[in-house]
Amino acid sequence: MDPRTSGQDLMRCGLCTTAVVQMHCDTCITSLCVDCVGKHMISDESRDHKVVKFQSRRSTLLYPRCTSHDKEQCEMYCNQCEIPICTACIASEAHTGHKIHQILTVYNGKIKEIETEKEELKEKIYPSYLNIAADVQSRISQLEKEYGDLASAITRHGEYIKKEIEKLVEKLKGDVSVMKDTHYDSLKKYMTEINPRISEIDETIKAYSKLLQSNDILQVFQFKIKSSEFKKIPCKMDALPPCFTPVFCKAEQLINLFGEITTLSSISSEHPYSTHISEKSLEAGYIPPVKQLLDEPETVDTINIDNGGNGNTVNLFCISQGLVVKSVKTRSGKTPNDIAVTDSGDLVYTDSSDKTVNIVKNEKIEEVIKFQNWIPYGVCITASSDLLVTLSNNDKKETKVVRYSDSQEQQTIQFDDKDKPLFSYGTYYIYITENKNQDICVADSGAKALVVVNQAGKLRFSNQCVHVINKDGQFLKNIQYGLSYPFGLCIDSNDNLFVAQYRQVKKIKYLQ
Repeated sequence: MDPRTSGQDLMRCGLCTTAVVQMHCDTCITSLCVDCVGKHMISDESRDHKVVKFQSRRSTLLYPRCTSHDKEQCEMYCNQCEIPICTACIASEAHTGHKIHQILTVYNGKIKEIETEKEELKEKIYPSYLNIAADVQSRISQLEKEYGDLASAITRHGEYIKKEIEKLVEKLKGDVSVMKDTHYDSLKKYMTEINPRISEIDETIKAYSKLLQSNDILQVFQFKIKSSEFKKIPCKMDALPPCFTPVFCKAEQLINLFGEITTLSSISSEHPYSTHISEKSLEAGYIPPVKQLLDEPETVDTINIDNGGNGNTVNLFCISQGLVVKSVKTRSGKTPNDIAVTDSGDLVYTDSSDKTVNIVKNEKIEEVIKFQNWIPYGVCITASSDLLVTLSNNDKKETKVVRYSDSQEQQTIQFDDKDKPLFSYGTYYIYITENKNQDICVADSGAKALVVVNQAGKLRFSNQCVHVINKDGQFLKNIQYGLSYPFGLCIDSNDNLFVAQYRQVKKIKYLQ
């Protein structure tokens, strides 16, 4: 093996390329053997060669050459001009009045600054970037699963919708079959009534013909005319088959029934990463950004309504177009007190006039709960598909909230730990909803308060007036943007606030 090409060979002289290195020229940054030092010194006599032992290489400071005086070495530094200068520069009075320092002093200050910067880069900045890269890589790794789960959720919901549609199709086909049988039976029954009359008429006609051929006077006198009873023609059986009226929806209307995807939150952020990202924070995973309240809420859409809610019709509106998509009339013909929508898109409403809670399926109204001594007002659907209903007794001396599952009473919420009523009485406006913490929120107009109890029915807090509050009841903001006498509130999946007031519904954005 050639020692000069071996990876384990000693370093060789830069001139002769054979002898082992012993010396080093810090000026030319060249490794030399002892025998080649002289040759190197005379190879370029214009330079001041600083030759030292190889072990001490790069220990000699190389002073810069003066740009104004050729071959002069700069040993001073002008702070005002920010350039190295030589003694000839000082003597020339070109830097008179300027602050002059020894170049080594300035050099040592720069070295300390570089060391400090290097330490910060090494100990803080570089690890922070590594953590950022690890964080981003971790999120990239999670994307496939998260977006896969999102797509799977949409697919599952699509399959659910398909099954529900198939159920609906089968039900409608079953209804058609029942209607067909009923129609068939009605016509057959009608035929059983008509056929005997036809036979009777036929027999009568024959009797008349025979009589007309007779010459027996007594027989003609004794014959009784029966045609008058046949002259009253039966009513026409005019039962027409039912018609199917399909409802055609555009994609933007279907999205309100199927569900929608929230918009992608900002990919970039004005808030930088911290330079102290720990491994624990990386393991904790991604925390969604907290939405900030807008300085001034803004009305996104407004629906004007001719009938200010004082009628027997519930209308489904397309918020973006302000158009009525579907209308349902109450069974009692009276105004519903409150409405809610199930996960499958069925309408639920309370009717105080007949003390019922009803559900509208396939445009048919079914009675879900019938009360005797209590009057239903507010209603909502919980995350577990239960019904929460606010009730006042007949003499309006008591108010309570009752949870129902499959029309069966599961829970009653009426008193606090000291057996005092949680809700006021004698009022018609008691609305209810469930928040994301599964707390039960009751808008009690009689008490002018929002009463919040937990899932077990224990009082959490009660706030007077309508405010934006956090999960612990702390006041955040008062929204009174262009509102007058609001009496119905709800929030969609994008945190838009819908406010119902007289003859109008407003969609308000209050979060960034």
